[in-house]
Amino acid sequence: YYQSKQFEKAIIGFKQLSNEKVYLGQNSMYLLGDLYLQTKQKENARNAFQYSAYNTSNAKLQNISRFHYAKLSYDLGYQDVALKEMKAYVKDFPGGTYDEEAKEILVNLLANTNNFKDALTIYQSFESPSAALKKVLPRLQYGRAIELVNEQKLDEADALFTKAASNTNNNTVSALSSFWRGEIAYKQDRFDESIDFLNKYLLARSPASDEANETAARYTLGYNYILQDNFLKALPYFEDVIKTTPEKTSLYQDAYLRAADCNFMQRDFTKANAMYANAISNNMAQADYAYFQRSLIAGIKNSNDKIKMLADFNKRYPKSSLVQESNMEIALAYIADEKFENALPYLQLVMNSKAEGLKPKAYLKSGLAYYNANNNTAAISSYKKLIEQYPQSDEAEEAVNIVKDIYVEEGKPGEYVALLKANGMNISVSQADSLTYAAAQIKLDNGDCDNAITFLKDYVAKYPQGAYAIEANFNMAACYQKAKNFTEALTYFDKVSAKGQSKYYEKANLEQARINYFELKNYKEAKKYFEVLRTNAASEAVQLEALRGLVRTNYLLKEYDQANVAAEALITRKGINTDDKSIGYLVLGKTQQVANSCAEAIKSFQNVAKINTTSWGAEARYEIANCQYSIASYTAAEKSALTVIKETGSYDEWVTKAYILLGDIFLKQEDYFNAKATYESVAKNASIESLKNEARQKLEAAKKAEQAQSKLIN
Repeated sequence: YYQSKQFEKAIIGFKQLSNEKVYLGQNSMYLLGDLYLQTKQKENARNAFQYSAYNTSNAKLQNISRFHYAKLSYDLGYQDVALKEMKAYVKDFPGGTYDEEAKEILVNLLANTNNFKDALTIYQSFESPSAALKKVLPRLQYGRAIELVNEQKLDEADALFTKAASNTNNNTVSALSSFWRGEIAYKQDRFDESIDFLNKYLLARSPASDEANETAARYTLGYNYILQDNFLKALPYFEDVIKTTPEKTSLYQDAYLRAADCNFMQRDFTKANAMYANAISNNMAQADYAYFQRSLIAGIKNSNDKIKMLADFNKRYPKSSLVQESNMEIALAYIADEKFENALPYLQLVMNSKAEGLKPKAYLKSGLAYYNANNNTAAISSYKKLIEQYPQSDEAEEAVNIVKDIYVEEGKPGEYVALLKANGMNISVSQADSLTYAAAQIKLDNGDCDNAITFLKDYVAKYPQGAYAIEANFNMAACYQKAKNFTEALTYFDKVSAKGQSKYYEKANLEQARINYFELKNYKEAKKYFEVLRTNAASEAVQLEALRGLVRTNYLLKEYDQANVAAEALITRKGINTDDKSIGYLVLGKTQQVANSCAEAIKSFQNVAKINTTSWGAEARYEIANCQYSIASYTAAEKSALTVIKETGSYDEWVTKAYILLGDIFLKQEDYFNAKATYESVAKNASIESLKNEARQKLEAAKKAEQAQSKLIN
C-alpha cells in the first residue's frame, strides 16, 4: 500500500504495529511518520516519529526520527519538548546531517519560548554564542526577570533587568527594564532611584508591554512622591492617570482618590472635599475612605460636624476597616474640645476591638482623658495596662513619663519605681547596658553579622530586659536571615513578636511570614503570621501584604472557602496589582470548580489567563482545559490543553498535567495511537515523578484498551 501510494490503507496497517519494539516496529513508525507528512497530518507524524525515535533497533532511523520529532514539535508549538529534544539531538549527533538546521531551530526556540529560565541555562552552555544568539539574550534576560518579579525574588530580578538594560542589542527591552527597575526600587522603598528609572522609561517612549506602560509608570511615580510627602509633585502624575484610564477600573479609582489626598495634604480642602464627595456618589471601592476623609475636613472648621459625620460613617460602613480609626478620631475630637468623658466610650470601643495597632494610642488617650477628668486612679489603670501589654511601644514610653508625674504629684514615688520593676523597666539605662549594645552595633554598622551575633547574644544574656533587648533579638534574626539560616532567624523573630507592639513588631511578623512562605514553603505556619498581621498591623502596606499572603496560603493549603473570603477583601483594596487580581480570580474559579459550577469556573480562569503569564496563569489555563474535559467538551479541552503546553513552558507541573489530559482526551475518543504516544512521552520525559507514574499507569491502560480492539493476534 505504501509503495503504491494508497496512503490511507497503509496508515491503517502501520498503526497496528505501534507496540512493536524491534526493527519492524521502528521502521513501521518511521514510514508512518512519512505517510502522515505526505498527507499533511503533522500532529500524527510527530507522534509516529516519536515512536521511532525511542526505538534503538536501527541507529540511522533513530537519528532521522529524533530530528523530525524535535522539528515537528517546534513547528507545532510544543516548545518545551522541542527545546529538550533539539538540545539533546545537537549533543548526541554532532556534525550530523541535520546539525546546522538543528542549531538554527534551537536559536529560534530560544527567541520564541516562554521558558526563559531553561532558555538562559541553555544559552550559558554555548561556549561561543553566535551573533543571532546574542541578539536573543536581552529578551531572555527580560522574560526571566519578569518571572522572578512575580515570584517575589526582587533582587534577582533587578540584577537581570540591569543586564538586559545594558545590552545594546535591544533598545525596547532596555527601556522596559528601566520600568521594572523603577517598580522594584519602589517596592524596596528606594524612592529616588525608582523616580529616576521610571522617568528614564518615560523618556524612551517605548511601546507598552503588558503591565509596563506609561500610565503604570506615572501611577508609581505618584506613589513615590506621596511616600516622600511631596504631594505637590505627586498630584500631576495621578491626574495624568485619571485622564488616560477608564473610570470603572480600580486603577482609575485609586488614582482619583490619591489625587484627592494630594489636594487634602496641600490644604486645598474645597477641591479635595468635592473629589471625595464624587467618589462617594459614584460608589467607588474606597467610598468609605472618601467619607472618612470628608469628616476630617469637616472637623477643621467645626469638631461637632466631624463627630456627627464619623458617627454616621460607623452606621453607613459598619464593616469598613476604618471603623476603629473613626472611633479614635471621634475620641480625639472630644478630647480637643476638652469633653474628656465623652471621649472615653469611643476609646473603649477601640481597646475592645481587634485593631491591635491602635490600642496603645487608645490606652494612652484614655489615661489622658481620665487624668484631665481628675480621675487619677482610672488614669493610672489605663497607663498600667498600656505599659504591661505594650511595653515596647512609643506610647508606653510616653505613659511612663506621665505616670511619673502623677505619682510624684500624689507623693508616691515608690509606687512608680515598683511599677517599672514589675514590667522589667529601669529608671535609666545603665552605662554597662549601653556599652555592651554599642559594641554589637559597631559590628552591625560594619556589616559584620557573624561577630555581631556573638555580641548581641552576649548583650541579651546579660540584659534580657535591657533597653535594647528587642532590637538585639531583631538584629540577630536579620543576620541569620541574611545568612539563610532560617531556623535561627525564625527563633529570634519570634522573641521579638512575642513582646507585643513595638517598632519591630510588624517587621518581625512580616519576616516570619515571608520566610515560611517563600523559603520554607511552610504555608500553614506562614498563614498564622499573615493572620496576625491582618489583625494587628497599623501600616496599610503591611495589611495589604498580609491579605495577599492569606489568599495565597489558603489557596496552597486548598482551603478555598477561606481563600475566597480573603480574595474578596483583597480585590477591593487600594494599591493592588495584576498578580493580586489573578490570584483572586483563580481562587474564585477553584471555589466554583469544587462546587461543580464548571461554566462559571471557566470564566474565572479565563480572567486569570488574560492577565497573568506566570504560575497563576499556567494553572488557570490548565483548569480551563480540565473543566472542559469534565463536561465532555473534548474538542475545546484539547485546544485549551495545547494552549497550556505552547504558552506556559516555564511551569513543568501544569505543562505535564496538560499532556496527560491530552492523553485522556485521545483515550476517551478511542484514538489509542495518539493517547499512547502522549502518555509515553510524559512517562519518559517528565521531571515530576508522581506524574511520570500516573502517565505509566495510563499508558498501560491505553494499551489494554487498544488490544481489546486490535487486528493482531498474539
